[in-house]
Amino acid sequence: MSEPPHILVVDDHREIRDAVTRYLEKNGMRATSACDAVEMDAKLANGQFDLIVLDVMMPGEDGLSVCRRLSATGAVPILMLTALGEETDRIIGLEIGADDYLAKPFNPRELVARIKAILRRSTKTEPYAGTLSGRRIAFAHWILDTDSRVLSNEDGEQIDLTSAEFKLLTVLLERPRFVLSRDQLLDLTAGRAASVFDRTIDNQISRLRRKIELDASRPRIVTTVRGGGYCLAADVHELS
Repeated sequence: MSEPPHILVVDDHREIRDAVTRYLEKNGMRATSACDAVEMDAKLANGQFDLIVLDVMMPGEDGLSVCRRLSATGAVPILMLTALGEETDRIIGLEIGADDYLAKPFNPRELVARIKAILRRSTKTEPYAGTLSGRRIAFAHWILDTDSRVLSNEDGEQIDLTSAEFKLLTVLLERPRFVLSRDQLLDLTAGRAASVFDRTIDNQISRLRRKIELDASRPRIVTTVRGGGYCLAADVHELS
């Protein structure tokens, strides 16, 4: 039997922190809590977590700063808790790498449902059987070995890709210089349709850009087409 997911709950309100932790454990998950970013960092340094439930408004380093810092590595999915009506915080959180958000006060059943949805998206490890399987593909200053899922630059430096990043990159490489909408990318990579506020693809694109672009703020490989979606703006060819 696989081990239950381990969730780190980060919130400065003790009542919320304890209630969420108890509810997650009641629903078959392991849960650990932290009251601020300092305690969170200590817990992350000494344990493995599958997801972080992160409050925006905290003393010291706030949730948005924490999210930006953790998203740079893309190691742990993040679900942000925001104050009801703070739309700006929710938008910024999604833009800097949060996987989802939930406004306070919230129904704990919805929190569990959102956590499970994020975990389903982030733990899919089935191999991608696309047209590039078994090939070494060159684009821009990168080489992708689709068998080993190793991405290397011209200097031989290797970059680790998550399963979601690998699948997204492969889908783009199969369709160079072709504009794909968010709905198309989500369907091709996850086999599902996007909801109105679904920012899964935007978040994955941001993380992929931080790994392959010389300047992620001015992307030249994976470009944004206003009103259209995203495009791999590079020539692609197979290596022998």
